[in-house]
Amino acid sequence: MTIDSKSKILVVDDSGAVRSIVRKILTQLGYIEVDEASDGAAAFAKMSAKPYALVISDWNMEPMNGKALLVQARSTKKMEKIPFIMMTTGSDQYKVIKARFDTICFIDKPFSAEALQSKISELNIK
Repeated sequence: MTIDSKSKILVVDDSGAVRSIVRKILTQLGYIEVDEASDGAAAFAKMSAKPYALVISDWNMEPMNGKALLVQARSTKKMEKIPFIMMTTGSDQYKVIKARFDTICFIDKPFSAEALQSKISELNIK
């Protein structure tokens, strides 16, 4: 699936400020259909109701973190191929390796518009 300016994107983070920043970056990059969720459970409910071309999710959230969201999405037929970009503020090797193994892309917060666009472009190549 190609991710373009008309693609539906879901941003998941327990920080409203981070969601707002990522939404603003996506808007600057030309993406117009951006939804938000405050944790993995809320995100999964939205993903169950509406198809998304991309999920950009925080790694560390409560009560359902990004890893648990990814695992749950991958176990559902209609969500098993949705690309994920996993965000985190910590770059300890365990999380980086785990995120790269389980997701299509990984990005360290904070990130620039160019870095996010690069990750989205990387997904379009795969």
